[in-house]
Amino acid sequence: MADNEPLVYPYTNFSFSVEIYPDGDSAPLVGGAFSDCDGLEMTMDVKTIREGGANDRAYRVAGPVSYGNITLKRGMTNSYDLWKWFQRSVQDPALRADAEIVLTAPDGPRTERARFQLYRCLPIKLKAPPLNAKDSQIAIEELQIAYERFELGQIAGGGA
Repeated sequence: MADNEPLVYPYTNFSFSVEIYPDGDSAPLVGGAFSDCDGLEMTMDVKTIREGGANDRAYRVAGPVSYGNITLKRGMTNSYDLWKWFQRSVQDPALRADAEIVLTAPDGPRTERARFQLYRCLPIKLKAPPLNAKDSQIAIEELQIAYERFELGQIAGGGA
């Protein structure tokens, strides 16, 4: 490495934020923080097609893609917006939201490393934490969100 080349650190997964945008809203639903985020996954089915008389090969064809569910754990927020969003989704099953999971550098929200965009999200599980008289925040033990697709979005500032 030359002296003038910047030192590149590997991306870490400990600093992230979650932004949820219900249908038609331009501002995020809530400013909450979660300790865990799991379920950013996509799986493509592969179809195998064999040609008659060609026993030495098979063709592999891309099939449909399926997506996981996002699981957010141990969240803290100062509002009831996530609970209200879940209730609105119960009342109107067609209601959807878009969401973004933003991976940031160790310096915090100033430097984005990656932004995963989730489309047509639907809350499917909202679990309250064990109640404790010492806590003063509105806590969420677990929030699960189904999504129809996700992609790696443009990173602010043209990062990696």
